[in-house]
Amino acid sequence: MSLSQWQWETATAGAVAGFATVATMYPLDIVRTRFQVNDGRVTNFPAYKNTAHAIFTITRLEGLKGLYAGFLPAVLGSTVSWGLYFFFYGRAKQRYSKNREEKLSSGHHLASAAEAGALVSLYTNPIWLIKTRLQLQNPLHQSRRYSGIYDALRTILREEGWTALYRGLGPGLLMVSHGAIQFTAYEELRRIMVDYKEKKQKSEGASNLLNSFDYALLGGSSKIAAILITYPFQVIRTRAQQRPSKEGIPRYMNSWHVVKETARFEGIRGFYKGITPNLLKNVPASSITFIVYENVLKLLRPKRRND
Repeated sequence: MSLSQWQWETATAGAVAGFATVATMYPLDIVRTRFQVNDGRVTNFPAYKNTAHAIFTITRLEGLKGLYAGFLPAVLGSTVSWGLYFFFYGRAKQRYSKNREEKLSSGHHLASAAEAGALVSLYTNPIWLIKTRLQLQNPLHQSRRYSGIYDALRTILREEGWTALYRGLGPGLLMVSHGAIQFTAYEELRRIMVDYKEKKQKSEGASNLLNSFDYALLGGSSKIAAILITYPFQVIRTRAQQRPSKEGIPRYMNSWHVVKETARFEGIRGFYKGITPNLLKNVPASSITFIVYENVLKLLRPKRRND
């Protein structure tokens, strides 16, 4: 199988996995985003007691539509991000390995994941900014609501300029470490699990040794480690991407302003606002991602024994 064919197979599998993940867990994404920006000092956001109360309140005040605000850019962003991520990640791993049968070190996995994450952040930041702003629209907002992804893009360009589409890019690039930690942990745990099972069972490849439950366990475990370490970057990015007031004054001037204000008024807890719905969303979501990714890859990839 050619190198280019293998790279496009990983990209396709990543895109399908990204779509499946977003479609399944989206309401929790809405709740997480609204918790992240609620610093207790603004009046244009409803007060939520906990995750369940947030879902109930959003449903009561905004209907089921409120739980899926910004769904289109979320699907677009996740599908494109995962597709590009697995594509760039696969290319980087190929570059570090002379052939696909050679096992890479932890350092190689870390470098590959960091490279892929940085490229994805540069490509997709405008999509995530639009998604965040659509998610934050609620009945208490005083500004004219965006009617959709196109209206949001047009309004941002007209009122704020194209540079506004890259607000929050700094912490977004720092969040590259999230993917690096997650994929390094995933690859290392996967290698340990395969080595363990190989001692019990003779097989011709790792794909025959691991099942969907194994992939779910690996994905969930690696995700928890990444979330706990990098979550503050996500809060900073979300707060930096908020829509300015109707007078055109931004809530925060830049990402560093977010850090100072959050530390001053909320302390360390402020950097972990919304982590409960984030964990409820991302741990099973990560398992779904890797289950779909590995199984789609199996369907696309010819069996090596027949090559």
